[in-house]
Amino acid sequence: MAISLAKNWTSTLSILTIFLILQFLIITEAQSRICRNSCGDIPIQYPFGIDDGCGSPYYRHILVCTGGQLQLRTPSGRYPVRNLSYSDPHILVTDPLMWNCLDGDNFRPTRPFSLDTSTHFTLSPENDYLFFNCSESDVIVEPKPMFCERFPDQCDSTCDSSSYLCRHMPECPSALRSSSCCSYYPKATESLRLMLKHCASYTSVYWRNLGSTPAFDQAPEYGIRVDFDIPVTTRCLQCQDTAKGGGTCGFDTETQDFMCLCDKGNSTTYCNDRTSSHRRGVVAGTATAVSVAGAFGIGAGVWYLKKLRAKAPVTHGVQTNENRLF
Repeated sequence: MAISLAKNWTSTLSILTIFLILQFLIITEAQSRICRNSCGDIPIQYPFGIDDGCGSPYYRHILVCTGGQLQLRTPSGRYPVRNLSYSDPHILVTDPLMWNCLDGDNFRPTRPFSLDTSTHFTLSPENDYLFFNCSESDVIVEPKPMFCERFPDQCDSTCDSSSYLCRHMPECPSALRSSSCCSYYPKATESLRLMLKHCASYTSVYWRNLGSTPAFDQAPEYGIRVDFDIPVTTRCLQCQDTAKGGGTCGFDTETQDFMCLCDKGNSTTYCNDRTSSHRRGVVAGTATAVSVAGAFGIGAGVWYLKKLRAKAPVTHGVQTNENRLF
């Protein structure tokens, strides 16, 4: 009976070992496919990534995909992403706390939108900011003279009360009845914060390209346009080259060094480079923990199997009182 039990243990541990090895291989093979290429209906491409280790480290932890909705993370909060363009690199976000047409003359508490200056993001010059019910004793609210169009730097301190957008509010020209409006472009978050100390609320309007004739090629819409850079490197181009294996550009989460994510593992150059050692290590830290756990399980199983075999009594098929279990 002891022989039979030992054989059963041996068989069970062998099956467990094979299962753990297969799980380990499945995990490492799936590591190169860990980068999701969309969030909802918004495509996610280089230089961005919504999984850690994907895209460029310059934009690490910047985009968040929650419940199929893409959000931009900044020091002032998280903002829903309406659109993301790679041909004309920019992100369009909305701020639920900004004024909108439904608010009318009812102004809600808001906060200034800000960007991390250490990132490769910039507020687009195609944004216009409208401020409502500003204190004229603290803010210079007056119509800008004509020469400001040619020399805007000489009129920076003025909040233009006769701007086109104040006279033609996008989507709701009659939303404001008893409130004042002026247009001002803050060049820094601090100037925006100071403006909001003396104004009831504000909103952002960007100019969307219509792709039509030059004279009528833009239309105002509510939202914040954030421009970004696409860092192009030779290694990333080689990694993405279909003739070289068609990998995905990523980085090591510990060192932030470049990593080409391939179907058969991760390479430091490109997928078809036979001289480059293909790493089986995962990009994201969570999957690394699973891989280490799998490897530990395999080692423990093999160790226990050897120990069991060493202690198994040698009976040569003879059942005696010394080796009986029951």
